[in-house]
This record gives sequence, structure tokens and C-alpha cells, in this order.
Amino acid sequence: MMKMKLVAVGSLKEAYWKSAFEEYAKRLQKFVELSVVEVKEYSVQSLGSAENVIKAESEAILKELQGTVVLLDIQGTMVSSEDVSQLLQTYAGNGVSAVTFVIGGSHGVSAEVKQRAHKRISFGRITYPHQLMRVIFAEQMYRACTIWHHIAYHK
Repeated sequence: MMKMKLVAVGSLKEAYWKSAFEEYAKRLQKFVELSVVEVKEYSVQSLGSAENVIKAESEAILKELQGTVVLLDIQGTMVSSEDVSQLLQTYAGNGVSAVTFVIGGSHGVSAEVKQRAHKRISFGRITYPHQLMRVIFAEQMYRACTIWHHIAYHK
């Protein structure tokens, strides 16, 4: 079973985000071994500038990266649900047993995190709050797995 790790900046504070994410995470367990690492979210007020925030959050992200790394990035390659399914299938077919996905904070990630990523993908050119992005990520990973395994969820 593929190990899928999500490294995300910040935590899910509201119950509705937690509930939605947990539902898809539970469904995903049929297909992958999912783990989540939350790194500390910083504010410009606490660190003085957006650049300092990006640096601090990115340093924490880099410490958590393992295996093949996929960065969710608005500037990444636009993907469909079928593309995500194919990506997971390709990784599995090539013997990749661990994939780490990254959701950066509201200021983005450093060039070093971008360079460390094997692939940068985008679920669209609009900006989502990173808490919502975590729910979207979980749903899309579940959808991708159902496509891969020919389970009637994806329409």
C-alpha cells in the first residue's frame, strides 16, 4: 500500500474543516496509508515580513519531506482528477512507495521547496484558503483512487 503524507502549514481549527477532511481521510485509508504533518503557521506581525514567514514555514516543510514530493502550487501544472489518478498509478508502477504532498501557507513557499518538489500541480488558478485546500486535496486523492480502482464515485 502506498504511503501518502500530507505536509500542510497550519491546523484545521474549525470543526467543519476537520469533519470534511476526516471523512475523506477515512475513505482514503482503503487505498493508501495517509499521514498528516502540520507545520507551524506564522504571521507577518510575528516575523516582520512575508519573506520571513515564507522562510520559517519552508524550513519546517523541508524537514518533513520524504520520498517523492508533489507541491500543490497555483503556478504548477493544471491537473484534472484523471491526471491525478494517472500520476498515482505511474508512481506505483515505478515502485514509488511514499509520496509527500505539500500545501504551503498563505504567503507561499520558498524556491528551495519548489526545487525539492518532483512535481508541482495545480487544482486551478484561483486561490483557496489553505484550510479549504486541505479538504480539496483529500477529496481529490480519494477521487483519484476511485478512478484508479474503477469504483463508482467519479462521474
